Amino acid sequence: MPALLLLFACLALGVAVGRFARPPAGLAQSLNWWVLNIALPALVLALMPRVRFDPQLWFPVAAMWLVFLGAWLLFGLLGPRLGWPRGRIGALILVAGFGNTSFMGYPMIEALRGRENLGLAVIADQLGSFAALAVGGVAVASVYGSARLVPLQALRRILLFPSFLALIGGIAAGALGGWPDALQQVLERLGNTLTPLALFSVGLQFRLHLGRSQLGALGLGLGWKMLAAPLLCWLLGVACGVGGPVLAVGVLQAAMAPMISAAILAEQHGLEPPLANTVLGAGILLSLVTVPLANLLL
Repeated sequence: MPALLLLFACLALGVAVGRFARPPAGLAQSLNWWVLNIALPALVLALMPRVRFDPQLWFPVAAMWLVFLGAWLLFGLLGPRLGWPRGRIGALILVAGFGNTSFMGYPMIEALRGRENLGLAVIADQLGSFAALAVGGVAVASVYGSARLVPLQALRRILLFPSFLALIGGIAAGALGGWPDALQQVLERLGNTLTPLALFSVGLQFRLHLGRSQLGALGLGLGWKMLAAPLLCWLLGVACGVGGPVLAVGVLQAAMAPMISAAILAEQHGLEPPLANTVLGAGILLSLVTVPLANLLL
């Protein structure tokens, strides 16, 4: 319960500061830089040596790819039949296909499933969501927007991303017996800054602009991201004999709110930014209810 209260408090504080105070220009971007380049790599380095690998670890990664590829198939087929412009189709593929498995995923998994299962959340995020965004997100922007697909650039982006390097380093450290106690404590202290700063940053950037013309697309996008996709991931896991924390974390990560970076990518390439930001904001609000409910059902 205290972990959930911290999650809500940091998010609400960010929303309040962004709406009623006058935060310094670029505050959210500065916080994001710390989270992505310092706190997240430190947390990954601290957690990965303690992860015990087993054959079921493919599932959290596959679940993230299922969410993305399912969104592309669904909206790629449905959009033209509904007469949607290409920008709307691309926007929905991005925001309904990628979950916020780090900024919101890590704090919620810690609150709902305990810190001991954060390593599973890291695997889903780094090898699943981030890799899918770096490759698939660029592809979607290329097909539906003004971007140009550059496979080598996408591969370089993955391999040099700080938390991916930390993932490799953490696995190597685990194989060698883990970090010295003093270094482990430093990494954990730095990693502990991720939850409050990430959720405060999400709150600062929270926007919700509902337009009547967007309601149908909004409902379909959230229906896939918050309900159908995690249900399909659960069915996949059960059918393949996956169980325990691996199944739970994979499904919960699939149920997370849309990814902020996906909405930013949609905006950068002119893929109906108002719709992307609306799905993002509504998804964040919904996830505060639907993810804990999914955890209870699991």
